[in-house]
Amino acid sequence: MQFDIRRFDIYRKVPKDLTQPTLTGAIISISSCLFMAFLFLSELSDFITTKVESQLFVEDPISHADKIPVKINISLPKLQCKYVGLDIQDDLGRHDVGFVENTDKTDIQNGLGCRFEASFMINKVQGNFHVSTHSAEEQPSNPDMNHIIHSVNFGNRVQIKNIPASFDPLEGRVKTNSNGKAC
Repeated sequence: MQFDIRRFDIYRKVPKDLTQPTLTGAIISISSCLFMAFLFLSELSDFITTKVESQLFVEDPISHADKIPVKINISLPKLQCKYVGLDIQDDLGRHDVGFVENTDKTDIQNGLGCRFEASFMINKVQGNFHVSTHSAEEQPSNPDMNHIIHSVNFGNRVQIKNIPASFDPLEGRVKTNSNGKAC
């Protein structure tokens, strides 16, 4: 008994009351089924696969009044808390020297160092913020700005696991092996 591929023909010719399979019809039928299976599996694969897309938008600061929340947490092991301050400035004219709202200074190493935590809002324009001694009532004689960055976060914290990306690239950065003057 020989296998006849014409049995797979789903487009049979109908002469009067009977159907008759053909080789061409079988090839078309098998090709159509394989193509439908391919389309189904590719669409199923697209549906199941997670896609992560990063996008950066620059908004007009005049028409959009929102601000970006920033949180920093650093340790300055060789600078006392009375000298530590936060300066914020941007191209819209903001210039806060010694910003104190939502800041917390904690003595470390028996008062010789400071852990500085701050939470503040910045405008969506060019600018900068930095931890400095500018706002201190008296300047230290030999300021040592060696530091350990525990975290620096811009915007809301993303809580997604298993994504190969760095959402806090400065976390754990230690800068304590220099002279402390220009960190």
